[in-house]
Amino acid sequence: MMEPIPVTRPVDHGTAKLMPDVDRERAWLLTVDGAPQSYVDLDAPAHLEFEYTRRLGHALDTVAEPGSPLDVLHLGGGALTLPRYVAATRPGSRQDVVEADHGLLEMVVDHLPLPDGADVSLHTADARAWLEAAPGDSADVLIADVFGGSRVSAHLTSLGYIREAERVLRPDGVYLANLADAAPFAFLRSQLATLAAVFEELALIAEPAVLRGRRFGNAVLIAAHRPLDLAVLTRRTASDAFPARVEHGVALEEFTGDAEPVRDDRAVPSPEPPEGAFGIG
Repeated sequence: MMEPIPVTRPVDHGTAKLMPDVDRERAWLLTVDGAPQSYVDLDAPAHLEFEYTRRLGHALDTVAEPGSPLDVLHLGGGALTLPRYVAATRPGSRQDVVEADHGLLEMVVDHLPLPDGADVSLHTADARAWLEAAPGDSADVLIADVFGGSRVSAHLTSLGYIREAERVLRPDGVYLANLADAAPFAFLRSQLATLAAVFEELALIAEPAVLRGRRFGNAVLIAAHRPLDLAVLTRRTASDAFPARVEHGVALEEFTGDAEPVRDDRAVPSPEPPEGAFGIG
């Protein structure tokens, strides 16, 4: 059998590359302009390689009864890792994926096709524009993992955006977001304050070294109008190969401090990662 070979293609927002994993027969790493974006194992769609993706997976596992189907809206597509995960772990789920880079979506679908029977609709659009046109009360879960290069765009960080996300979610729906920051966490704290202005229940998942300010890294935010299953979530994240902490309640309020919700006219992109923060190899 021929060895899989890397695939490089110019896409709308840079140069994308798919590289085969030498240790897993049909697994691929997607990079855009050298920055790792996604990892997919076509033979094991429930396998989540990246730490932040596993944390989103842990959160997804706890939002409803195991195996029950969900209506999920993904803002940001990458290699469609989480849509594959939901299709595998919650058969019958209906999913929409909004990805601004049409060329990237085409490349992924050409080389890493979705499994048969996965009810996943793909849309090329700006995430906020698509959200503003989406019907209300239409999603059980909204996952925001939208990075232009390695930063979240300003228009996806504001109170106006979060209110649109809340409108699209059903009353018991859950909002999940992947963000990245470093001490003194001005961006992350502002995002927590923005979510707290709309949702009653908040939690944050991050590696202890990131929370202690030792390095730049990812943080997964969870928001809802209903109590979250924090006991199960805490156990799963603590027992992960790369353990993480779940912060909530008073500790999270103290972390947020005096940060204020972000108005549209004051929104800024997430901080630029230091060189090598998300490098590979």
